[in-house]
Amino acid sequence: MHAQTHWIPTQDGQKLYAKTWGDQNKTAMVLVHGYPDNQEVWEPIIEQLVHDFYIITYDVRGAGQSSVPKRIRDYALARLSLDLECVVDALLPNRHFHLAAHDWGSIQSWESVTEPKFKDRIQSYTTISGPCLDHAAFWMRDQFTHEKRKFFKQLVKSWYIVAFQLPLLAPTVWHFFSPERWGKVLSQLEKTQGLPLNPSISADGQHGIGLYRANFIPRLIRPRQRFAICPVQALVLKRDNFVSPELIDEMPKWVNDFERVEVDANHWAVLSRPQEIAQYIKTFAQKKSV
Repeated sequence: MHAQTHWIPTQDGQKLYAKTWGDQNKTAMVLVHGYPDNQEVWEPIIEQLVHDFYIITYDVRGAGQSSVPKRIRDYALARLSLDLECVVDALLPNRHFHLAAHDWGSIQSWESVTEPKFKDRIQSYTTISGPCLDHAAFWMRDQFTHEKRKFFKQLVKSWYIVAFQLPLLAPTVWHFFSPERWGKVLSQLEKTQGLPLNPSISADGQHGIGLYRANFIPRLIRPRQRFAICPVQALVLKRDNFVSPELIDEMPKWVNDFERVEVDANHWAVLSRPQEIAQYIKTFAQKKSV
């Protein structure tokens, strides 16, 4: 595959490294990666989608080749949504597009999917292992009151969120992860050998901690009512070690056009099951295209 590369300036002076894939005359699809990944995590998926879509990917701020903000508050959800807006305004001016995202890419994309200004642009959204933090906060409150077992089950899975709030320990840990060592972790989680390696895993892991520090506590303390402005498909990974499938139960309350698909896979299904995940993304997008 061959991609064209682009540098996108943001409204606060950062630079985002983006790529476009395929025929620009085809239906547009934007893919947003999670943590601690960069846009290269999508390449197995892109191979499956590029014949049907014009694809845009980018390294989110702090990841891959994009610039690294100096302040934690520069990773706030509102700022990340503005980044997406800058990317699509530069590469898809005045065009509709479909959106799919994984992990933190999914969490941050919910901010855009619930913004009225995107109502006439985002045609569909496929979310993978990344709930809206506001929705998750409402779910956690409800479970604590009525279903404490589910509440504590998700709390155990979310141990890393607490660890990432520690000022020195969390960034330091990532210095011990080489691409090969992280690759072994992924292979064990996914029970799949030969997964693509991330050459910048140490830096991506260290810098991306700002995503957690800037957003989790404010959203969990003061959740907002956020309603989706487009059809949403949730790919529920049944063996996800980090996100409980039960969190998806909250989504239909906030989405008018909602579909749920259960996949017998772990958290990084975008790497271990690319053909299957790509097919779900493709089918939903084509069904919702204007």
